[in-house]
Amino acid sequence: AVAEVKLRDDQYTLDHMRAFGMYNYLHLDSWYQDNVYYVDQFGRVMNLAVTLDSALQKPREVFRLPTDLTAYDNRLCASIHFSSSSWVTLSDGTGRLYLIKSGKRGNSASEKWEIVFNEELGSPFIIAHSVSFLRCGTHTVAVLLLRVEKDELDTKGSGFHITLEWITIAEISKEGEHRYEIFKRRVLQGKSVPHYAAIEPSGDGLMIVSYKPFKFMQDEDDKSEENDDTKAENEKKDVLYYWQQTEDDLTITVHIPQDITKDDIKVRFSPDYICVTLKDQPPLMEGKLYSSVDHESCTWIIRENKSLEITLIKKNEGPQWPELIIGDTRGEFIVDSSRFSEISESLMHLTSEVMNPNPEKEKPPCNAQELEECDAFLEDSASLCRFDGDTLKVTHVINLGSNQYLFSVVVDPREMPCFCLRHDVDALLWQPHCDQPENMWEHIATFNALGYVQASKQDKKFMACAPDYSYAALCECLRRVFIYRQPAPLSTVLYNRKEGRQVGQVAKQLVATLESNDPILGFQATSERLFVLTTKTLFLIKVNSGN
Repeated sequence: AVAEVKLRDDQYTLDHMRAFGMYNYLHLDSWYQDNVYYVDQFGRVMNLAVTLDSALQKPREVFRLPTDLTAYDNRLCASIHFSSSSWVTLSDGTGRLYLIKSGKRGNSASEKWEIVFNEELGSPFIIAHSVSFLRCGTHTVAVLLLRVEKDELDTKGSGFHITLEWITIAEISKEGEHRYEIFKRRVLQGKSVPHYAAIEPSGDGLMIVSYKPFKFMQDEDDKSEENDDTKAENEKKDVLYYWQQTEDDLTITVHIPQDITKDDIKVRFSPDYICVTLKDQPPLMEGKLYSSVDHESCTWIIRENKSLEITLIKKNEGPQWPELIIGDTRGEFIVDSSRFSEISESLMHLTSEVMNPNPEKEKPPCNAQELEECDAFLEDSASLCRFDGDTLKVTHVINLGSNQYLFSVVVDPREMPCFCLRHDVDALLWQPHCDQPENMWEHIATFNALGYVQASKQDKKFMACAPDYSYAALCECLRRVFIYRQPAPLSTVLYNRKEGRQVGQVAKQLVATLESNDPILGFQATSERLFVLTTKTLFLIKVNSGN
């Protein structure tokens, strides 16, 4: 049976559930499309290949983990990632990482897994992503490890934080001997499990989609030296101002000394700039605003509690500002409770400015009554960040707003995985291109109405789509699989009687019910078929016939 590792009593948070409880135990080899792998209860990596049309070969052992996994109490599930057509990264779930040279996979004659590197890397982790590349002629593998760790300092939140460790392993030649060693270790920390985290094919950067932001932590070696400096810095870094925003305006509150009068304060506004000075001191706050304001309508007053209140009127109503002054970290954003009702309202009418002004028209706007409870998206909004591998700084940030993250898929194994986002009722697939800074995310496919349809599937566990975009699919925790085909031309004439027009294309939905009561543990899609893994059975669903 599949080596499923159930959550322990101390793994009780939503992040544990997302990272480990919803783990996909079936691994598709994107380099050799009809090969899937899983790890069984004996610690064997088993390969299943499709021959002929939908005939599955017997499971074939390609590798056996050297450790006796039953001896470990706090282990996670074993995880696999295919870094290239002949390199694999593997974790046994105890905190040990293996780098494996597999030979050409998908063929029992040429496939031979041999360990070239294995090392204990601290607490247990799962592999989120890995890439293999040549840097200055040296073979290098970069791996991203995901951990959910106890956070003693977090008294208000869940008591845990998430770390992503970015490890670079390079081939080293010493005295004619070739071996692999860790070349670099960097750690990012955040407060939510990322929806998507992937290293660029060149190993130069990292992209993360997450609900809460990630940031790089200093190296372990520098930590002790830097701790004193950061403490001193943090003391200096008291919050200078607080700010709130609505769709129309922003309110900034700055605490000022008791002896300051109205005549001592100078506030200068321009369309994209603000400067606040007290008496003859250097500017208290100054800089380029995130977006434009109507500077002639901006005002300021002094409140009784000796605070300066500045009101900025947004030039463009609606969009939320992720920051007030670009690059200024001294302000703290306060989420206004009314924002929550605003968010749900903006979800209610989706793209329509009016709720439903004229339902008799040919194409009425989306009616709020047609939306259901399941359409409300709980998380405020996720953001997409790109980190530079050298400077460890964020180079791009995109606030995804209500464009809910749905799933990721490998369309071309030489490129980064694509991610699918909900846009109104549809789902759009985006392909990252790290080598094109001007066009870093390309829209490559649309699944009509998938955003709306998936919202009603309360029990969904995994989502996927075919690499050729011919269909999208999702499965529930038990038994049921839903397949949504792209619109296809009809062989017969079909009329919409209500509108009297001819329908040229129809998109079909299929439902498959598995003959098994075991929970679904793995789900993968290829252009022709779906693989669905339960504890003891692998199901193959033929979706498209091969050319």
